[in-house]
Amino acid sequence: MSRTVYAIATMDTKGVENAFVARCLREAGVPTKLVDVGTLSLPTVEPDIARDTILSGRSLRPDDRGGCVTVMGEALAEFLQFELAAGRLAGVIGIGGSGGTALITAAMRKLPIGVPKMMVSTVASGNTAPYVDCSDITMMYSVVDIAGLNRVALRILSNAAHAMAGMASHAVAVNESRPCVGMTMFGVTTPCVTQVRQSLESQVDCLVFHATGTGGRAMEMLVKSGLISGVLDITTTEVADEIVGGVFPCGSDRFDAVCEHRIPCVMSLGALDMVNFGAMDCVPAPFRNRLLHMHNQQVTLMRTNKDESRQIGHWMAQKLNRSTAPLSLVIPERGVSSLDAVGQPFYDPAANAVLYDVLESQVQQTAIRKIIRAPFHINDIEFSRVLLSEFKSIFVAQDSNRET
Repeated sequence: MSRTVYAIATMDTKGVENAFVARCLREAGVPTKLVDVGTLSLPTVEPDIARDTILSGRSLRPDDRGGCVTVMGEALAEFLQFELAAGRLAGVIGIGGSGGTALITAAMRKLPIGVPKMMVSTVASGNTAPYVDCSDITMMYSVVDIAGLNRVALRILSNAAHAMAGMASHAVAVNESRPCVGMTMFGVTTPCVTQVRQSLESQVDCLVFHATGTGGRAMEMLVKSGLISGVLDITTTEVADEIVGGVFPCGSDRFDAVCEHRIPCVMSLGALDMVNFGAMDCVPAPFRNRLLHMHNQQVTLMRTNKDESRQIGHWMAQKLNRSTAPLSLVIPERGVSSLDAVGQPFYDPAANAVLYDVLESQVQQTAIRKIIRAPFHINDIEFSRVLLSEFKSIFVAQDSNRET
């Protein structure tokens, strides 16, 4: 292997431990370099790449630890991206406490999806969302603090090093000749998305994203990176959580990447009949008298009402009006989820009608931005055929325009 794994730590406090990780990797046949991102005293083990090399002229204020972490994180991100572009980077493994984890994962998140990333951390058993976000970082809990090579630390660090050795040594060959299409799915829209995916996957590479807040953002991150060239945003449920205050919010910039990068998009209203909360006893007090449905022991769903449907429609319309690429919003008139069907607990045509009418009245339709009403339920095979027909027409047209 000609490329190298970078073993990163604040080596003023974790030099010996990082050197052990590097030794395990080298003994496994993986070229490895020790990288010091310490911001306090001198490293306890001589690194292969010194902190001054990483900083590249940036200065640190020893009295501002938070500022040091931010500056070093930005410098490390720039360094790793340069090494990747030069073809020298095989993977990144970091070890650290809360500060080191924040520093190293900030840089890892800037690397493309697929580059091996492993973080051994004292905070990996808690809420890892701030560290992982929408990236593919593998987090491993250190169990004990990273403070010496005791019998537990030796096992954990060795496991992490050998996991990284496997990732760095055994890349999977991927066919990248076909265009990538992003799709959003939830359990209650799975039949629809599955029908669409199975119909398209012989022609395009279908990337399906679970619409749990990070799913939509992950899809749009790949749109920004240029990996995704078309979108079937069938399940826009994250907007409901954003507006009402559920646990899977889309974020204020949802749909922006698709609009700004002029990506052809077919959109629908999948699961906008529901807001997600945690376990039943975690539902906020103002909503406890609403129509609730226990999806499982950890997830409680609440039916959106007319007022919330109006707000959702208005929020989406403002976003979609910025699109300058082909965009079709397909409305499933007979229901937007498996729970929103005749005989099901969330069936509420009146609330849906408010959503549909707001979108039709507020989305400024043009020759390439249009709304299509389809007299089907979202999980009907006929509805998936409407989505497919519309997507094929605008995706092929956009592809032809790009070639010319």
